[in-house]
Amino acid sequence: MQSLGQGSRRRIVDVLTLSPPQEGIVVKGWVRTVRTSKQVAFLNVNDGSNLSGLQVVAGEDLENREEVGHLTTGSAVAITGTLVESPAKGQAVELRATAVEIVGKADPDYPLQKKRHGFEFLRTIAHLRNRTNTYGAVFRVRNALAHATHCFFQDRGFVYVHTPIITASDCEGAGELFRVSTLDPESPPRNDQGQIDWSQDFFGGSTYLTVSGQLDVETFALGMSDVYTFGPTFRAENSHTSRHASEFWMIEPEMSFCDLAGDCDLAEAYTKHLVTTVLERCAEDMAFFDERVEKGLVERLRAVAEASFERMTYAEAVRRLEGSGQEFEYPVYFGANLQAEHERHLTETLVGRPVFVTDYPREIKAFYMRRNDDDRTVAAMDLLVPKVGELIGGSQREERHDVLKAAIEAAKLPVEAYQWYLDTRRFGTTPHAGFGLGFERMVMYATGMQNIRDVIPFPRTPGNCLF
Repeated sequence: MQSLGQGSRRRIVDVLTLSPPQEGIVVKGWVRTVRTSKQVAFLNVNDGSNLSGLQVVAGEDLENREEVGHLTTGSAVAITGTLVESPAKGQAVELRATAVEIVGKADPDYPLQKKRHGFEFLRTIAHLRNRTNTYGAVFRVRNALAHATHCFFQDRGFVYVHTPIITASDCEGAGELFRVSTLDPESPPRNDQGQIDWSQDFFGGSTYLTVSGQLDVETFALGMSDVYTFGPTFRAENSHTSRHASEFWMIEPEMSFCDLAGDCDLAEAYTKHLVTTVLERCAEDMAFFDERVEKGLVERLRAVAEASFERMTYAEAVRRLEGSGQEFEYPVYFGANLQAEHERHLTETLVGRPVFVTDYPREIKAFYMRRNDDDRTVAAMDLLVPKVGELIGGSQREERHDVLKAAIEAAKLPVEAYQWYLDTRRFGTTPHAGFGLGFERMVMYATGMQNIRDVIPFPRTPGNCLF
């Protein structure tokens, strides 16, 4: 059969907005289900543009009706027909096919048959799982959140900066880095002390996959005022929890002439923008998540969009948690890292809405955060939200050269490796602040999905780098 051509193809999500009758409609996609009788075959065809797909009716007058009736699930098809009102429940319109081209027939052992598949199984076929209702919805929401991110910052005049993936610096000082090297692992060059001579490596020294673009994007803020980066980051943390992955994406804005209060203002506006956008743009998908994944999801997100975010210091949060009468697995005291159970109790029970916790003890935060005047705390903030806990982490950065240098030394980091970073504090320093949002955590929060492996196309976790 002659090819139907790409130029006339319409997305199914757009076809469903048309008023029938409409002749000469061309859709292309993959067959989800086939139901046949003697006279007619009913196909559900989905092209990834929406959740429900489109019902196609192939009548006995169709030239290849018998072949169409034997189509296998997963087959790719191109269909021309007339859009008409549907007499059946469940859809307003359907496509009466006048021509069906079988573009690519799926083998009978196609693994996504008409039944529910567990998430564990679907992770083993990540190259196919986007064809399911759940994962198609997840990745449409992910796309909408990415688009909303760029719109939010671009509309506010921020400059998008592509920070490097290969780096010589550890932003957090945590040491959980993936090394990048071209040296022969079986016979690397060695120095006089018998140690590996990294000076002979490709970049002339030790290099790693980045854990954050923050330090680099700070340098652009100190010259271009308002900037952001949105890219992949990597952590060589041997964690098998549902919230950690070895490769994930981060959004990190940075603003010059900005303090911690302004940082919180931007984080609140950004969070509300994301939530509002996904509720408006992905209504069908969000209704699906509300019904199948987390009851009350849409109501929870609407409450966040409409809420006034609370702000309290870390010291006040600790006092309120200590006085709550709640027994926690991990004890609460000044100087302790707040755990997820503390964060959720604070935002769900004690406050009842999102809350910024600010001014953490400096011992539990990164070296680059600005020392407060009490010399006990730093100008840091975490945004805590119901059901998840921490969603955003940020701070005002230490802009004073000598204080920052002392902090690097106290963290036992090599000062010479951060000399370029210190330079920005010598050449026209200014107060500046920013935050980081783990993109996959935001997708989990928006969809109700409970495992980070289910919101990134091809998850990278300890022991797993398939596809």
